[in-house]
Amino acid sequence: MSDAFPSSEDYSDRAHQLYNEGAYDEAVELLREALEIYPLAAELHVGMGYARLAREEYAWARLSFEKALGLHPTHEDALAGLGETLLKLGRRAEALSCFERVLNLGFGEDHDLVLQMGRALFREQMFQHARGFFEIAANNRPDSAEAAACLGYAMHRSGEEESALYWLRRALDLDPGYSEARIYLANLLYDRGEYEASLVHFEQTDPQDHTDELGIWRVMELKRTLYQLPPDDPELVPWEQRLNELDAEMDEVERLLSSVEATQADGSVRDPNQLELFGTLLVELEGMRRRSSTEIHRVLTAAGVSYTGTWEEIVLQMKMDDREWSGVSLSDYMEQVSRRSRMQTGIVIPATDAESFVRGSAAAGLLKIIK
Repeated sequence: MSDAFPSSEDYSDRAHQLYNEGAYDEAVELLREALEIYPLAAELHVGMGYARLAREEYAWARLSFEKALGLHPTHEDALAGLGETLLKLGRRAEALSCFERVLNLGFGEDHDLVLQMGRALFREQMFQHARGFFEIAANNRPDSAEAAACLGYAMHRSGEEESALYWLRRALDLDPGYSEARIYLANLLYDRGEYEASLVHFEQTDPQDHTDELGIWRVMELKRTLYQLPPDDPELVPWEQRLNELDAEMDEVERLLSSVEATQADGSVRDPNQLELFGTLLVELEGMRRRSSTEIHRVLTAAGVSYTGTWEEIVLQMKMDDREWSGVSLSDYMEQVSRRSRMQTGIVIPATDAESFVRGSAAAGLLKIIK
């Protein structure tokens, strides 16, 4: 009987399963069918909102969440989803109002929901606000490695490096196998010039734990430098293999982008609940194979943001903080900034390599080289 006449809950559960599998198109079609039968089921409208949000159909997502709230004005998941959608639409104050309402309704102890709202804020680079939600999650669940790690990420992006170190280490105390937090900590230590400590943490990860090229290049560089390994040492082979896998995956994505002429820079469909943990880390770093120096530099932008690392790493971090161009390649980013500078100021910033780009940006008054 239930197979012939599925309830709204049956539809909702199936749509949720499809959503978790990343089958957003199928989830939307299923929810369309369900809403024809159960147009007053708030849960179905909420599910449609999240599926639309995952497909980056923000206007439709907003409409679905608002319909859900019209039926159930205090639905916490609808409020959180509407807040995420409003963030994507640039309506930050309204988004924060939605999130605050969730807390005021007494859902501050809903661990997953609080982390979800914090992640949404983090993705939009609202690090101080994200930090507030992560602090709530960490205070309510002191045993949560995820909350501690998220708080560490937000502290780091807010410029509170020592606090970031504390919370990342706290996360690893709670869960020594938390590879994402360990990789982030290793990269943070690398940026501080604490290379031996960085390698200690990198060596507690497996190549398959890494989803970006930057961390792998650093592992290989540190092993070669600190252990004096030759380039063809067997210890480096698994890392080289993982690097080749990521290169192949990137080539495949680039071919797909070319064939469909996608407007999204990375061509991917992301789970909206996924925190982009590594800010400066989750992108390819072109030209790293040609890097001949490990000299660390520091620059300060006109907006007061400080970046530390090699020339390539500094440009990588600048790119990731540029909402308009964060998804393009490093070379494309430099070319776009150079073109924008030429149009606005008449000053040409070299885009041939990272060092020339940074020095050219300094000459154009966009930043100051501190070290």
